Amino acid sequence: MLPPKHHARSTRGFIVVAVLWILAALSALVLIYLTFVTNTAVVVAASTDRVQADALATAGVELAAYQLTAVKQEARPSSGTFNARIGAARVSVTFRSEAARIDLNAAPKGLLTGLIVGLGGAPSNAADYADRIIAWRAATEAGDDDPETSSYRTAGFAYTPRHAPFPQAEELWLVRGIPPPVIERMLPFVTAFSNMPAINILDAAPQVVAALPDMTPARLQAVLSQRGDAGSDPRSVLALVGGEGATLAASRAYRMTINIDFDSGRRTAAEAVILLLEEGDEPYRVLSWRNAADGGTSPLRAGLR
Repeated sequence: MLPPKHHARSTRGFIVVAVLWILAALSALVLIYLTFVTNTAVVVAASTDRVQADALATAGVELAAYQLTAVKQEARPSSGTFNARIGAARVSVTFRSEAARIDLNAAPKGLLTGLIVGLGGAPSNAADYADRIIAWRAATEAGDDDPETSSYRTAGFAYTPRHAPFPQAEELWLVRGIPPPVIERMLPFVTAFSNMPAINILDAAPQVVAALPDMTPARLQAVLSQRGDAGSDPRSVLALVGGEGATLAASRAYRMTINIDFDSGRRTAAEAVILLLEEGDEPYRVLSWRNAADGGTSPLRAGLR
């Protein structure tokens, strides 16, 4: 039997060890709780930032839509830009009619071919790529006997041509026989929303203007120079082009780029395409929406190919 004093010391030692274990466990619990609170705060802050950014981008679209619908269609600008102060952020909006792009659903073969050649495609291949695009969108009643449909099956594709309009330009990734680098170069200059066979000569990018029939480098330079002159008559620019494939009209679909600068220094952006509605309760319909955090078109290609 242990002496009383020795027994007391052993008991106290056991109690001290137990207390230390309890303190260590409490410390671990506190550390876990602090980690949870910190991570939760980060997630909530990121979520709040995204909600604020989405709200500001929506406000930018609303303001642009109001400016466009506040005037009659014949007087509606085909492009423009403005800035607005909204809460603790500065919102910059640039809008442009989709007629500035080549419509995959309406453009003739010559315009599609001209764009591909202008972007570096070989003329001998460009016409074939244009044929593939037109065949994808063209309706057919032949079913599985359709030559284009058969060519996809023969090539081992798990799908066949839509034989209907492109719902979005990124569907180009599905069209058989067009090399990915060609599609990458085309996407910034094409659309599925203008519903116009011609392009707006005042707003189109130089690469799009260059795709017009019989466009030479000298004529292209003259067109770009004349349309850049604020005092020039737009009709004279159209006459310089020759009129075929070109127009001064705007589409009812507009592409908008919204840049948001927060007072905190954070920046974000969004891109939307809307269709202005002439009737009904809503002034517009959103056709496409992409936030800066959503990335580019490569994930879509990877998922579809």
